[in-house]
Amino acid sequence: MGLQGQGYPASRSLKRTQQRKSGLRFAGGFLALIWAVFILQLFFPWLQGFGIHPLDINGLPMIFTSPLLHANLEHIISNSLPGALFAYLIGYSGKRVFWEVTTFVLLIGGLGTWVFGGIGTNHIGASGLVYGWLAYLLVRGFFNRSIGQILTGLILGFFYSGLIWGVLPGTEGVSWQAHLFGAIGGIVAGMIITSDDPPELAAKKHAKKQAKAAEKQARR
Repeated sequence: MGLQGQGYPASRSLKRTQQRKSGLRFAGGFLALIWAVFILQLFFPWLQGFGIHPLDINGLPMIFTSPLLHANLEHIISNSLPGALFAYLIGYSGKRVFWEVTTFVLLIGGLGTWVFGGIGTNHIGASGLVYGWLAYLLVRGFFNRSIGQILTGLILGFFYSGLIWGVLPGTEGVSWQAHLFGAIGGIVAGMIITSDDPPELAAKKHAKKQAKAAEKQARR
């Protein structure tokens, strides 16, 4: 028992180290990708054409490329720090969580912008992702009943409360549609995905599934 007692804290420490590395990989990967594309844009300005063009069928695949593009230095800098922070916090929970959340944000945010963005406009920038990741971090603790994640969401909500105005129309040249639908994508991810459930909640859900299966088996 003495060996097990000594090994448990060590295993927890190892897990946290792995989680931090995972978060840093996603944060670093996000920054490396958007800045690499931005440098390419300096030489090939036509790349900005790969943004979202609302209601243009040929432009639908651009929902996956538009977050990588930025209009200017100020634009990319404004997305870099919060994007890296949110990517780290989600990536800390694991690569499956990160890719599930990001997929919801890309699809719902991109399609929402494609439908409601306004014909003749071109939407670029990672801010839709940033809003989606933040929205997920704000709500996920309430759906998976994690006190730690609720506290994280409250802290982020306090420091980034000013971003709420970004989902409202009014600022010329700002894609409030990408912000709004990206945030909706993050909320939907927080409601649906289960890969970020704490072990206790995952165990309860598993026990319920087993109980239901046993009940169905008994009725036969």
